[in-house]
Amino acid sequence: MQSEALESGPPLVFFDLETTGLSRDSEIVQLAAVSSSHSLNLYVLPQGRMDWGAMRATGLSVHKHRLYLHKRPVLCTPPTEALLAFLSFLYMCQKPTQRPLLVGHNARAFDVPVLLRALEGRGLRGALEDTVEGAVDSLALSRDMLRDRGVCSYRQEALVRRLLGEDYTAHDALQDARALQRLVLLGLRPQLEDLNRHIFSLREMRT
Repeated sequence: MQSEALESGPPLVFFDLETTGLSRDSEIVQLAAVSSSHSLNLYVLPQGRMDWGAMRATGLSVHKHRLYLHKRPVLCTPPTEALLAFLSFLYMCQKPTQRPLLVGHNARAFDVPVLLRALEGRGLRGALEDTVEGAVDSLALSRDMLRDRGVCSYRQEALVRRLLGEDYTAHDALQDARALQRLVLLGLRPQLEDLNRHIFSLREMRT
């Protein structure tokens, strides 16, 4: 799926989070990542309550210390184990001389700060910073590459529909990550220089 123009660049890991709310101090309830044909999808039981809006959007809910997806119980991974599994997935995606880039939609404003906050609380932020080259926000990348195309909405679902002619199950982290992979690689088709303009360092991020 990855174009020849990107083959010489760092591995791209497309990721998404579902959380208990919309604030940066929200807890992660689903963590998914996709790179090439490999994927990771984990559910995490939050300690606090989920906002009504988050439950309605994701279909996830908590009842009597169990996590449910559309009223069916799901197998959960303890938070620390989930984050360690994510770090292991990133390590697996490395090339011999290149660390991967994280790619997420609206990642700079939300997903990366939430992820870093969760890692910080368990002493794992440095491990992520050492494992990846940085991150790219596909929202900013899309606005840059499509600025003369008359795009009305840069929501991921709208871009997937416009560029790929597809509808998918949004607000499921794994489906979002897979759709983002197709959006970037098949819809936007960036060159390495396009990605390089939008790389940001995790070490400089505040949570």
